[in-house]
Amino acid sequence: MSLVKFKRRPFGNLVSQDFFDMDDFFDNRSWVRNMLPDTFWNGRTTQPALNIKETDDKFEIELAAPGFSKKDFEITIDDGCLNISAEKSKSEEEKEDDYTRREFSYKAFERALQLPKSVKEEAIKAKYNDGILRFDLLKKEEAKKKPPKKVEIA
Repeated sequence: MSLVKFKRRPFGNLVSQDFFDMDDFFDNRSWVRNMLPDTFWNGRTTQPALNIKETDDKFEIELAAPGFSKKDFEITIDDGCLNISAEKSKSEEEKEDDYTRREFSYKAFERALQLPKSVKEEAIKAKYNDGILRFDLLKKEEAKKKPPKKVEIA
């Protein structure tokens, strides 16, 4: 059993990764970061931290997304890719005799993970509690680790 923290890697190392972050590949190349490093001005959203843990029979994913509720998330599986997005906005307005006070906030993110071929897509389960979105991705039977077979000497 090992805990794997997803790290940004150059293109050459993507082939060996089980999980592939589509946003990382298309949006976070070094030349893009050097042009507009400020996330406020280039329109990109902050991405939540992600941990992936592999056990013998499943993958466990934890995504830190505090401040959201279950209804704010949209989770889809499309062509072997797990797409996670959330959006939340809030606005307040207070009118007095000689002024109007307006406040608003907006939070959003998107993550896309290429699923390994060993995952049962139809059995993926998600749960959101205390700001952590958790996924259980069960492995197919043929992908589960089997105990070593003992070979007898004749």
